[in-house]
Amino acid sequence: METKRQRQIAEVVKRNFSAVLQQEGTYLHDPKAFVTVTSVKMSPDLGIAKIYLSVYNIIDKQSVILELEENYARLRQLLGQRVRKQLRRVPEIALYLDDTLDEMYRLNALFDDLGEQKNEEI
Repeated sequence: METKRQRQIAEVVKRNFSAVLQQEGTYLHDPKAFVTVTSVKMSPDLGIAKIYLSVYNIIDKQSVILELEENYARLRQLLGQRVRKQLRRVPEIALYLDDTLDEMYRLNALFDDLGEQKNEEI
């Protein structure tokens, strides 16, 4: 269970990391990819931020995450510059691919196919 402080810090990290991706993102990953921060989860000691990213407009989504991880030091530095007045320590960041939207589209397609098969049987 997240504490109020964890949620507050997560929101600060989410807002600022989104701004970092808007300003520097095209230099750090494939410029065709559209990357958004969907959520941030903080560890209980506020030392690690798990950042969940959605990637659109590209087939190989994991490659974008890997490119961002290669630029880890630069991303953390830019995040630190933005949150230095709000946080005592800049948290370590861990990037994860959030594929909930892709999963939703896949399930909707499955349900549509099942509905079509049921209508054909009747």
